[in-house]
Amino acid sequence: MNRTPRFSLRAHGPAVVVLSALMLPLPALADWTGSGELGLVFARGNSDTETINAKLGLVYTQDRWSNETELSYLRSENEGSLDASRFLASNLTRYDLNDRSYLIGSARYDADKFSSFEYQASAALGWGYRVLTGETHVLKIEAGPGVRFTEARDSGDSETDFIGRGAVDYLWNLSETARLENKFLVETGASNTFLENDLALTVAINGALSLKTGVAVRHNTDVEPGRDNTDVLSTVNLVYSFD
Repeated sequence: MNRTPRFSLRAHGPAVVVLSALMLPLPALADWTGSGELGLVFARGNSDTETINAKLGLVYTQDRWSNETELSYLRSENEGSLDASRFLASNLTRYDLNDRSYLIGSARYDADKFSSFEYQASAALGWGYRVLTGETHVLKIEAGPGVRFTEARDSGDSETDFIGRGAVDYLWNLSETARLENKFLVETGASNTFLENDLALTVAINGALSLKTGVAVRHNTDVEPGRDNTDVLSTVNLVYSFD
C-alpha cells in the first residue's frame, strides 16, 4: 500500500506572527539563487521503511542587503510506525555596515513531532562580524537579543521568553569541488537553552549537482520527563544548485 507523506502544521498565536515575518522579506522568486536538497529511502522485504529528507535554501543579495531563507522537512516511517517528523522554516536578513560588520534580523519556526515541544518559534535582532573572509576559509559570528515562543507537547503549557541568540558559521573550501561547512546556533532563555550544530561535507558531481553528507545535533537543556535532551540526525542528500 502506497503512503503519501503528510505534514500538519500547528501554529498558534505568536507562532503565526513569526511565520508571517519569515515571508515578509521575500521578493520575486526569479531574483533568488540557492539550492534544493533531497534524500529518499524506500525499503521493502524484511523491513518496510520510508524516509524523506528535503531542504530548500534561497539567497537574495542587493547592494548592502542580503536575505537567506531555508525550509526543511524530515519524515520517516518504519513498519507503518512514524519514527520522525520535523519541519523547519527560517529567515535571516543582513544589512552590511562595512566589509566586516553587519546587522541582522532573524526568524525561526521549528516543529518536531518527537521533541518535548509542539513548536519553538523565535525572532531576534543582532550584530554580526566576518572574522575570516578569504577564498579558502570563511568565518562569521552573530549575537543579539530576541524573543521565543514555545508550547510543551505533553502539558500544552505555553512559554514566552526573552532570549540571547548566538551563531557561528564556518566554511572551508577544501578544493574546487569540495567544501566543509559547520553551523552552530544557540538560543538561551529562562525556560530552556536550545543548541544546534550542523556539520556538512558537499562534493560536486557536475556543474549543478552535488552530493552532501551531514550530521546535525540538537539539544534542549529543559525537556519534559521521558523525553531525550539530544537528537542526532545523519543525512545523505543530492543537491541541485540554481542561479
